[in-house]
Amino acid sequence: MMSPSYLDLRRRLTERDRSLREKVMSLTEAASLVKDGDTVGIGGSTLSRTPMAMIWALIRARRKTLTCARGITSSEGDWLLGSGACDRVVTSWFSQGIVWGISKVMRYYVESGAVRFDEWSHMAMGMRFKAGAMGVPFLPMRSMLGSDVMRQRPEAREMDCPFSGDRLLLVPALNPDVALIHVQRCDAYGNAQIDGLQFLDIDLAMAANRVILTTERIISNDQIRRAPDQTKIPFFAVEAVVEVPFGCAPHECSGAYEPVYEHMDYYTALVNNNPVDGMQEYLDRYVYGPASWVDYLNLLGLNALLDAARRGRSVSNA
Repeated sequence: MMSPSYLDLRRRLTERDRSLREKVMSLTEAASLVKDGDTVGIGGSTLSRTPMAMIWALIRARRKTLTCARGITSSEGDWLLGSGACDRVVTSWFSQGIVWGISKVMRYYVESGAVRFDEWSHMAMGMRFKAGAMGVPFLPMRSMLGSDVMRQRPEAREMDCPFSGDRLLLVPALNPDVALIHVQRCDAYGNAQIDGLQFLDIDLAMAANRVILTTERIISNDQIRRAPDQTKIPFFAVEAVVEVPFGCAPHECSGAYEPVYEHMDYYTALVNNNPVDGMQEYLDRYVYGPASWVDYLNLLGLNALLDAARRGRSVSNA
């Protein structure tokens, strides 16, 4: 299948409202911006700055047939597959984390043929988002050449460099319909500041047609302007801003809180024992059961969250 013309993509971008306007809304309102069948880019990496609250809201909104793309996928991918929200995953790695090993939920759904799994190298995922951000249909690289990963990806093309004659691999741009990105702080317009590792998020934000930001806190535009060099995602790329404290839990948010490890131990034991029934039990209790994100956090427990916050602050101040 041919990729969409970049002239068409550029036209759609120019038609967007890029005015400086307030974009604050609720999780439910932001979830309505994602449609069934959309390609959804997910920010962060593994357990780091995962937009869990937004994913929680999408599952509760009963979204279906989503294609979800992330550099390195963790338990949020389990949620999306187990709930039926996602039927195609584009990633370079899928695991709850090194401690817990490869996701058995992913293995069940992929090996049964229920979902499609597109595996790329780590470099390829970054280059695909970067090409999308640059507005070019592909970028060349050497990663994956000669590997079995390349043999699984017929979308990639080999060519001889017209300047050096070296063999190169061309990877197609990845332009999600929407990106979900969690940040430590942003203003009401969507100017976002990110502490710690940025991962692929800046390219993801510029590659996506629209961006939904969840944030630990909304700050004033005056505060943003005092440190303009810290603004990593500009307002004109953002469609929605949702203030969600502990919006990555049980994952971590750099400088704010560490992962809730006891909960992750409980979760992985449950789903690894039974990837179908265990996953459904977890979703019923923690995703469909709570009436709000605050109720979800209450299930994780105040003591656990305070401990994660204490550990997160100690890391940032070390």
